[in-house]
Order: sequence, then C-alpha cells, then structure tokens
Amino acid sequence: MTARDEILAAVRAAVAPARRPVDVPALDRPEREPDVDLFAERVADYRATVVRCAPDGVDAAIAAALPDGASVVVPEGMPYAVPGAVTDAALTPTELDAVTAVVTTATVAIASTGTIVLSHGPGEGRRVLTLVPDLHVCVVRAGQVVDDVPAAVRRLDPSRPTTWISGPSATSDIELNRVEGVHGPRTLHVVLVG
Repeated sequence: MTARDEILAAVRAAVAPARRPVDVPALDRPEREPDVDLFAERVADYRATVVRCAPDGVDAAIAAALPDGASVVVPEGMPYAVPGAVTDAALTPTELDAVTAVVTTATVAIASTGTIVLSHGPGEGRRVLTLVPDLHVCVVRAGQVVDDVPAAVRRLDPSRPTTWISGPSATSDIELNRVEGVHGPRTLHVVLVG
C-alpha cells in the first residue's frame, strides 16, 4: 500500500459515518399553473422595469423602453421590429461597449424567482451580447413563464449554454453598498407580453 492509498483510506474511514442518503426531489412532478403576476412582481423587486402589453403592442413597448437616440443591437432571428437597430454580426466586446442597448427574447421565465433564462438561440443572441450593453430589453411572453426552477430546467436543452438573469447586474462593495452594472447590464427592462 502506498502513502497515497493510506491517506485516502484514512479519509474514507473518517467520512464514512457522516454519509447519509440524500433525498432529491423528483423533477417529474406535475407543473403547477404559473403566476404571471408573481413573475412581474419578483422581477420588479430586483429593481428591473416591467411593462405589460398585448401581442400587438410589443414593438411600441420596445420603442418606449429605449432612450431617444440610443444605439441598439439585436440578435439574429429577432421577431420584433426595433427601428434603427443593428443586427449582431459578431461585434467585438469593445464595439458592444459603445452600444446603448440590446433587445432580446427569452427561452423561459420563472415566476417564483423572477428569473429570465436565455439559451442563446434565435432572438436571444450570444452571451456577450446580453452582458456588455448597459441596457437589456428582454421580451418575455406570458406562455414562457413557469412556476419554479425544476419546470424551467425541463424546458431547457442541456446541450445549450444558458444565462440566468435575475434583475440588473448588481453586487455589493466591502461596505455593503449596492453597485450596479459591474458584470452585466446596469438596467433591465422586461416587456411582458400577454
């Protein structure tokens, strides 16, 4: 027996009494009806702006969320009209830093946590696109809202990258003062459709 084997055997013996079976909740439980109002409330709790509109008002709601004269980028496959927007053609992070806003769609949204999940397909763009511009306008359809995280995970493709967004980017400094926009958009504007 090598010294390595002796050490590992001692570690296994030491932790063996602490090992207990862990109860993992099943992800196959039936989905509950999502509370779209709760989603809107939770998103607003994160200091994000939530605007609700009918399907025929999405273009106007997006336009209202954008500052006058803003430079805007949208991902390929954006299903909504965003006047004056440039479609992302592999813009560099430096080029994206000069852009005022990005407008995307989402894959799923979680009512209980106020979280939006992007899987970076058509209309959602590359991850860097949603992290560099200072304003992120995200369109979420009411039918995309689910009750909880397990329900959201069931709707995601595990082979795709995801970005989970719970409000604007924020952190706290050493004195616990909230600082926004350090590692992502300083402002999140959600257009909730339906």
